[in-house]
Amino acid sequence: MLSTSLIAIEEGNQCLLQFEKRGGLLPVAVQEHATGQILMLASVSKEAFEKTIRTGKATFWSTSRQALWTKGETSGEYLQMVDILVDCDQDALVYQVTMERNGACHTFSQSGKPRKSCFYRRYDIEEEQLDFIEK
Repeated sequence: MLSTSLIAIEEGNQCLLQFEKRGGLLPVAVQEHATGQILMLASVSKEAFEKTIRTGKATFWSTSRQALWTKGETSGEYLQMVDILVDCDQDALVYQVTMERNGACHTFSQSGKPRKSCFYRRYDIEEEQLDFIEK
């Protein structure tokens, strides 16, 4: 039998994000709404989630800087929120976004352009190395 709180989390319509379960941060996969392409993986604190809702721009918790971070503040590469998906345990998110410019990644391609996705390499199992997949 499921407990009342577990039923509320798994079957209810109330947003009960489980920040405390993961030390105050939830993982969030950022996906381009139009194509389904995964752009990046990040973390959100409760404050970052609330700012995302308030501004409509994807905001995260930077684990390297230990600070709130809205993607695009310095680069202009903002991610406009379209939809937010919440998993069954309410401890992981998917931000579906529209890119306001060209890149979600902080790195640059060999041609000097911001990379669209942080996932620009794949692991070649046979060769045991990374292969670039960006165009």
